Amino acid sequence: MNKPLLLLLISMMFSCQPRFDGEITVQEIEEHIAFLASEELKGRYPGTPEDQELSEYIAAEFRNAGLDLYEKSGIQAFDIVTELELGPGNSFLLDGSELSPGSDFTPFSFSGSGSAKAEVVFAGYGFQIEEEEIAWSDYKGVEVSGKWVMLFRGVPGAQEASSPYVNYSEDRGKALLASDRGVAGVIFVSGSSFDPNDQLEELKGKQHALSIPVVHVGRETARRILESSGSESLDSLESAMAKSLQPSSFATGTEVDITVDLQPKKMITSNVIASLKGSDPALKDEYVIIGAHHDHLGMGGPGSSSRAPDTVAVHYGADDNASGVAGVLEISEFMSLASPARSMVFATFGAEELGLVGSMFLSEHSPVDMGAVQAMINLDMIGRLNEDRQLQVGGIGTSPGFRELLDSINSSYGFNLQYSNEGYGPSDHATFYAKDVPVLFISTGAHPDYHTPGDQLSAINLSGAQEVMLFAAEVATALANQRERIAFTEAGPKVRGSSRSRRGGITLGLMPDVSYDGSDGMPVMFVTEGKPTDVGGIQKGDIVISIEGKNVGNVYDYMSRLEQLKEGMDIVVTVKRGEDLLDLVIRI
Repeated sequence: MNKPLLLLLISMMFSCQPRFDGEITVQEIEEHIAFLASEELKGRYPGTPEDQELSEYIAAEFRNAGLDLYEKSGIQAFDIVTELELGPGNSFLLDGSELSPGSDFTPFSFSGSGSAKAEVVFAGYGFQIEEEEIAWSDYKGVEVSGKWVMLFRGVPGAQEASSPYVNYSEDRGKALLASDRGVAGVIFVSGSSFDPNDQLEELKGKQHALSIPVVHVGRETARRILESSGSESLDSLESAMAKSLQPSSFATGTEVDITVDLQPKKMITSNVIASLKGSDPALKDEYVIIGAHHDHLGMGGPGSSSRAPDTVAVHYGADDNASGVAGVLEISEFMSLASPARSMVFATFGAEELGLVGSMFLSEHSPVDMGAVQAMINLDMIGRLNEDRQLQVGGIGTSPGFRELLDSINSSYGFNLQYSNEGYGPSDHATFYAKDVPVLFISTGAHPDYHTPGDQLSAINLSGAQEVMLFAAEVATALANQRERIAFTEAGPKVRGSSRSRRGGITLGLMPDVSYDGSDGMPVMFVTEGKPTDVGGIQKGDIVISIEGKNVGNVYDYMSRLEQLKEGMDIVVTVKRGEDLLDLVIRI
């Protein structure tokens, strides 16, 4: 029988009689994870038919638990853009002939859409490096403003991994530097040491767009551009720069007329939401949220966040995060019989792996008053309890009573609790913390199968997951029945990843809104007390527009700008606050 029909029949049968007994059982946990991490769901990638199927499954389980479904269906749909596609307007005119998009040239996924007719300037590898030992300037002595610049990809000579120039080799970083110099656009060509097969870059995935068009051409097209300049051949230029480690830049005398037309390919995914009315008339208008993300990486492969990017295969996500979803489902049954004083919201989030998109959408389109939310418990990867019984709990510092409460409940479980005070973390609770909601992030932690096809049901510690879910259910019950308001305290993030330079370790101390999909600045979700941005006056809700006069369109630009900073510098960061633009001096 086909699976959607089977699910419908199951849902109809269960609508006539309750199937659950309110217990959190190993059998039900295994059944949930087996379905969510099945071959048939193909890794639960957002916007796919399998994504819709899992949302319907979760909604049916909430209905069977006797919960009130959001908008009667439980489904809170929203649009996402997971990839771009070539629009009808792409063109490339060279010497009166027209090149074909997709075969002769292709835009990068971070390219802006737009047109420019201008001369091409060859600017080597597109470096502007001022470090003494590897100083290199491809822009010295050439005028590139308003021109197309043609750049080699990669680094001169040695392979990237062993090159001293590796930190300057990213295509996007080179294009951003060119954009700072006012170029009309960038033409990349792959040197023979970078790509012996001279394959055009595929238009894969989606990145935040730069303000200029950026395209990739094959070496034969690059040779045609260089012909009229009287310069060395493309191969000779590459060989000479590899040997001398010196730049070579010049005007080619060739004019090109290029248009890039990239169209977002919108898809629909969803959160799944249900609620349980509180039993206490005085507390029923306050809420405790229990959530977990239900998406994963699909088939993985290049451009995904798979830790095995060369492998295209089902990324089952049994622990990440079928285990957390199973926890939400089991706890929803548990709570439906517990008659909590406060009301409960149970939610599974879509598109977490794409940047907390689902939880962000829910927080901005909440079915309940966010000001009445007393706490949020996030379950993310709770299926690998180890022999040491280590259980990580983040967000302990976001409410004064959390540590004492968890220690008390844990006396019956004997977990080796690993506490973290910070409310910020790489999962959906960060969204609610940014809304001044006390949060708890419960996880059994990372493992070698994380974000690989090896994250399968066979590796789940089912009895351990049961214990973790029972523990979380007791915590939720205590919070839902606490008579006093659950106080919020700031426990600012230890900023990692997007706020840290790969080279210098520069940390400004803010949490960017990684879900922002535009190119008009980088919204600030949170500022860490005592860190440079806090001391310098940046506030939550500001939008970073530029650093040292250089445009910041999004989090990717912000990361690139950080890599250009050094400890001890005083920098000017321009932010938009409401309708005002403010120049703030930040000491690193």
